[in-house]
Amino acid sequence: MTLIINLVGVFLFKSNPQFPRLYHKMKLLLTRTFQDTNTLGQIEVLNNVGESIETYYTLELPWKDNQRMISCIPVGVYKIKKHNSGKFGRCFWIKDVPGRSEILIHPANYTRQLLGCIAVGMDHKDIDGDGELDLIRSRKAMAQILKYDIDEIEIIEI
Repeated sequence: MTLIINLVGVFLFKSNPQFPRLYHKMKLLLTRTFQDTNTLGQIEVLNNVGESIETYYTLELPWKDNQRMISCIPVGVYKIKKHNSGKFGRCFWIKDVPGRSEILIHPANYTRQLLGCIAVGMDHKDIDGDGELDLIRSRKAMAQILKYDIDEIEIIEI
């Protein structure tokens, strides 16, 4: 099963003196695939005309009917905001997930570091030799995604 997540962002540009704040919608498009032991995904940063300008990868827990701490989050539209976590540093907080709280998009390398959140990285690779794909250079990916002013996440199933 494959899902697409759209993270909608807005950038302010001051280059036009007549319109000191022109809004250009940016999106992160996350396509994810469910597996028995995890959920793997790929995020593309799309500019205001839908062109891909950057690509990152994601890792989540498998789908287990939205059960707290053991499942990835369900399809839906959620507000997100930048957040400073004591454990993960700068990240995004996904708000109002039904039946869930404190769901973050944060750096992590392994599913064992996740309790329902979405981890981002620069690529998938089995780095601990257990036969499962993990994420590499997660903090770098998180820092790059945080450059964008993103305020909404939409998860749809295709």
